[in-house]
Amino acid sequence: MMQERFGRVVVLYGGSSAEREVSLNSGAAVLAALHRRGVDAVGYDPAEGGLAGLEALTPDRVFIALHGRGGEDGTLQGALELLGIPYTGSGVLASALAMDKQRTKLVWQALGLPTPAALMLEANSDWDAIAAELGLPLIVKPVHEGSTLGISIVDTAAALETAYREAARYDARVMAERFVSGEEYTVSLLGERVLPAIRVEVPSGFYDYEAKYLSNDTLYHLPCGLDAEQEDQLGALCRQAFEAVGGAGWGRVDVMRDAEGRFWLIEINTTPGMTDHSLVPQAAAHAGIDFDELVVQILSTSLECQPA
Repeated sequence: MMQERFGRVVVLYGGSSAEREVSLNSGAAVLAALHRRGVDAVGYDPAEGGLAGLEALTPDRVFIALHGRGGEDGTLQGALELLGIPYTGSGVLASALAMDKQRTKLVWQALGLPTPAALMLEANSDWDAIAAELGLPLIVKPVHEGSTLGISIVDTAAALETAYREAARYDARVMAERFVSGEEYTVSLLGERVLPAIRVEVPSGFYDYEAKYLSNDTLYHLPCGLDAEQEDQLGALCRQAFEAVGGAGWGRVDVMRDAEGRFWLIEINTTPGMTDHSLVPQAAAHAGIDFDELVVQILSTSLECQPA
């Protein structure tokens, strides 16, 4: 029945972005789950043979487990649409927009959604003026990178230039954003469903690459500790933020809550991680959806998200 429903599925993973290693882990987990559920699935790393190699596998649909540029930024989605191959997750516009943290922020601001103020940085920026306008501390980040790569928290204007140079190693476009001190939450979306929110607690205070993928000290609070009304408000805000960029299928929205209890939208992931440390599988499990069923439900969105 699975083969009749989905046909041949190619899981795309690896790629050439800075998030390659995470993608390889995500893709391997997804592929194993599909095999356990009886789906005719094969894995493929586009870094090895490009689109020609993908076409040679004659997929009926694609499960995208690529993270970062070249897989999550709309370029792959556009290519798959030209080839007429259905795929999981958001389309071209939403993928490209969500990958661009600054332009996502502009959309949210235009709609009156809460997100921290930010400014674009350049090598010759007036660091004192940036600090004065946004206030300290600040978080400096590459605009088009994920997995917290290249991100720094700075407490002084003098530290801004060094943080800029670190972020610029990953991207030509770098932004400084007002740092929201408080609790960090993440909300996963699966089809029309908002999954339970997770509160992330990191002993170091910064949810960086090591805390996300390597450390066993990071705490994931499920339930998240909010009362039912607050969690409903958070879920509704994240749904609105996701739909604002045209998100579809599945995704994850990251949020900070300040000392006054206000929620601030930080970023959207249109192809979240699917590793053993990843947040979407944890939220799904808390909602009674095991990993294999989660993968099948995500794959099912490829039946309905793309235009006929």
